[in-house]
Amino acid sequence: MGIKTLPEALNIARAADMDLVEVADKASPPVCRIMNYSKYKFEEQQRAKESRRKSTNIVIKEMKYRPKIGDGDFGTKTKKVEGFLSDGHKVKVTIMFRGREMQHPELGRKILDRIADEVIEVGKVEVMPRQDGRNMTMVLGPDKRAQQATAKRLAEEGLEAEAAGTEAGTETDTDLPTAAAPEADQPEAQLEAAQPEAIEPEAVEAEAEAATPEAVPAETQDH
Repeated sequence: MGIKTLPEALNIARAADMDLVEVADKASPPVCRIMNYSKYKFEEQQRAKESRRKSTNIVIKEMKYRPKIGDGDFGTKTKKVEGFLSDGHKVKVTIMFRGREMQHPELGRKILDRIADEVIEVGKVEVMPRQDGRNMTMVLGPDKRAQQATAKRLAEEGLEAEAAGTEAGTETDTDLPTAAAPEADQPEAQLEAAQPEAIEPEAVEAEAEAATPEAVPAETQDH
C-alpha cells in the first residue's frame, strides 16, 4: 500500500475491521501489516504445538554386560533393554572385558548376538558389534514395524484363547448330569406303590377285642 502515516494506516485498518500490526520495527520506515491479530496468534500456537508433537526426543540408553554373565542377570538386563526399545529409545549395549577375557572376543560377540535375537520383536541392530579398546559395543534401535506385528499377533492370540475358553465352557454345561424328574412326573403306579395301605375300621375293632383280657368270675377267685 506504500508509505502511509500512522493515522492513515490506522484508519485503513479500522475500516477493514482489522488490526495494524508492526512486523519490522528496525526498518526505516517501520513495516506494518493489516491483519486479524487474534487469528494470527491462534494459528501460530497451533503450528508450534504440531511441531512439538512431531519432534521426538530420542535418548540413547546404555546397558553393560560381562562375558561370563549368568542367565538370571542376562534376563534382567535384556528385559530392561526391551523396555527401552518399546519406549522408543536407542540402546548402546557394551560388553566389558577384563584381564585375560580380552583373548576371547568371541564370547562378547556371542552375547551380543543373543541379545539381538531376544529383542527382535521390538528392536533391530543399527550399529553392528565392534571392538572399542577393552569393550565391545553394539547399538540397537526401536523397530516400529516389528512392534506393530507383535502387538497384532498378541491380540489375535488373545482372541483365540477367549474363543477356546467360551467353547470349553459350553461343552462343560452340556455334559452336566440331568436332574432327577420331580415326583409329579413319575408314573401313577409308582406313586400308588409308595403310599401306605389303608386299614379297615372293622379289622381295627377285631384286633382290639382280641387284645382285651377275659374277665374272671368272682367265685373262681375265692377258691
